[in-house]
Parts: sequence; structure tokens; C-alpha cells
Amino acid sequence: MAGAAQAPARVAVWDPVVRLFHWTVVAGVVLNLFVLEPGKTAHRTVGYTIAAALAIRLVWGFVGTRHARFADFFPTPRRLARYLGALRRGEEARMLGHNPLAAVMMLTLMALLAATATTGWMTTLDAFWGEKSLEEVHGTLGNAIMVLAALHAFAALFESWRHRENLVWSMVTGRKRA
Repeated sequence: MAGAAQAPARVAVWDPVVRLFHWTVVAGVVLNLFVLEPGKTAHRTVGYTIAAALAIRLVWGFVGTRHARFADFFPTPRRLARYLGALRRGEEARMLGHNPLAAVMMLTLMALLAATATTGWMTTLDAFWGEKSLEEVHGTLGNAIMVLAALHAFAALFESWRHRENLVWSMVTGRKRA
């Protein structure tokens, strides 16, 4: 059919390990923050599941596919400054993987997940049993994850609109416009 519009080419970006990690964390955070009772067996099981997923993702950040590797997106000061300057001018390049700001968000969320898992685990130890300040730190970290996850979701929707590309769907399918 001459003249018929072709669908844009799609490329694989987010591999199954990255996508499974992402959606495991989303489901686990929603469950532990809004559904499950803190400190109970189900809450702890979900927390340990998130911790295991995080451990796998950290390893995958060194041995995984191109866009899963930290080296592909690690936000060095130079990369971040260059990206922020281009962003201010409205000239930032579209990136298949994480842009430097998204990388900062992702790494911050991963650090918060690790700290939350660690403090949650610590509350089960005899040495910290009933330590209210540790429970407060654990809760504060969980709330920080909630705030940053909401900002992350808003940014994904906003960037989807700006670049006319459904970034949320790309984390489901693993594919993006070439």
C-alpha cells in the first residue's frame, strides 16, 4: 500500500529482569505502605522479597543488558550538568535508557529501598527489639519512598507527554520507539 503510514520502529530497551524488578518493587511498596499491617509476617515477607529483587538488580546492573548496566546511565557530575544545561535550554536529547535525572531518581530509590529493608530487618533482631527510634526511621524511609515514587511516576507521565512516548507502557513491554 503506497502512502500508508508505517508504525515507528520499536527497539528492546528494558529486559525482563529490569521490568520484573520494577513491577515487583511497585507492587511490594504499594502492599507494604497501604495494604499490609506493619511488622506482621506478610509485611516482612514482602520486604524480604523487595530486598531479594534489589540484590538481583544490583548484580544485573553490572552484568545485564546494555540499558540495565549502571555504566550506561550512571549520573556523573559531568553527565548531569550537561543534561541539566540542555534541559534548561529545551535541547535535551531523547534517550533510550535512563536520562541522568531519572538515573539519580532510580539510584536514590534503590538506596532508600536498601535502607528500608535493612532497618526493617534490624527491628526483628534481639539487639533492637522494641527500639522505637529504629521503627520511626524505618517508617520515615518508607514515606520517603512513597514521596519519591509519586514524583517518579509524575515525571514518567510528564516526560511521556513531552516526548510523545508512553514510558510507562515501555516498562511493561520492554520496547520503545527507535
